[in-house]
Amino acid sequence: METLAMHISNGIIDGPVAAVFAALALAVLTFCVLRGRRDLDDRLAPMAGLVAAFIFAVQMLNFPIFTAGVSGHLLGGALAAMLVGPWVGALCVAVVLVVQALVFGDGGVAMLGLNITNMALLGTAAAYLLIALLLRVLPRTKAGLAVTAFVSALVSVVVASQGLVLQYWLGGTTDLGGNLTGLAGTMAGVHLLIGIGEGLITATTVVTVAKVRPDLVYALRALKPAVPAPAVPVAGGAR
Repeated sequence: METLAMHISNGIIDGPVAAVFAALALAVLTFCVLRGRRDLDDRLAPMAGLVAAFIFAVQMLNFPIFTAGVSGHLLGGALAAMLVGPWVGALCVAVVLVVQALVFGDGGVAMLGLNITNMALLGTAAAYLLIALLLRVLPRTKAGLAVTAFVSALVSVVVASQGLVLQYWLGGTTDLGGNLTGLAGTMAGVHLLIGIGEGLITATTVVTVAKVRPDLVYALRALKPAVPAPAVPVAGGAR
């Protein structure tokens, strides 16, 4: 746990727990495929490819976290959720993680279900829930969109890091001496710093796309502003 990496390597979590999360990840991704097919159209299909390629490229670039002695990179859950929605977005991040594990050895192949659960599923789900909330209370201006993207990206990274803490509690191969709370705090603190970088990248990217083609931002199309209920007339002229 010295590197505090989100990409879990082989041997960090025991086999039975890894197998359970692999089955969970496969089941949820299958559901995402079924739901995502409803969203795919002439705009979303090519956008999904671009999002996956962008996340893959940015994940290869690390930025240092000087206070912790580690480095971090974009997870991409919030960016994918904003641009292509939660279902297709989770699939985009999962594809990137599979390629990284199989081709570049970034994360253990046996731990792939754990990594997909944390970064593709938990991260994307947490981000989209916040996006759905913030876009209903913030103005749909460039500033409102930037705040939404930044906050959702920041929170999604921290949530994903706590997924690793849960998995380590269930099947960690090294005894932490009961200091699971310390691990959770350390992971949250480090990934809070990483989340700031991810939030800035996500906000800049989403606002740039929205300036040129707002119709390509899934969140703006799917999450309609709240419409106040019409007034109901009262009989007898009473007010």
